[in-house]
Amino acid sequence: MGYLYITRHGQTVWNVADKVCGATDIELTDFGRQQAIELGNIINDDCTIKIDEIVASPLVRAKDTASYISEITGIPMHTDERIREQNFGKYEGGGRRSDEFLAAKRNFVDSFEGGETMLRVAQRVYNLIDELKEDKDKTYLIVAHNGIARIIHSYFCDLSNEEFASHSIKNCELVKYIF
Repeated sequence: MGYLYITRHGQTVWNVADKVCGATDIELTDFGRQQAIELGNIINDDCTIKIDEIVASPLVRAKDTASYISEITGIPMHTDERIREQNFGKYEGGGRRSDEFLAAKRNFVDSFEGGETMLRVAQRVYNLIDELKEDKDKTYLIVAHNGIARIIHSYFCDLSNEEFASHSIKNCELVKYIF
């Protein structure tokens, strides 16, 4: 039986401002760096958490979070393009809670005028999980984004459209799944 952990990157300025980050490369805040360090210490100190490898989104907020965790724990890490956050096109940098964005996000085939559809994101994320699942002797930590966490959750759980759309994890929250 294999395990998969997922965490969302540490806090960014756009998280604080409640903006759509998506594929825009936004750095961590000082608090976000502190969150990453704290998570690294939790993983390091908890003898029940055994992680063999960290796979991070190449976006700086996730990659830096993973780097802090890797430095503290000694767990090797690498990036993978397939867990890059969804490109929300015209909504990048806009308000995350705007009615227009929330409605558009529920249309899984909308590319947001220059962005990427949810179905395409799910395809690349599911492909990665299928690969990780093949190595039953390894436990992975994916350091990514809220949208990627939502898709990973849908891989393991049957969800309604409403449950999928509302699923969220906090910055540097650690969630465990069993293959």
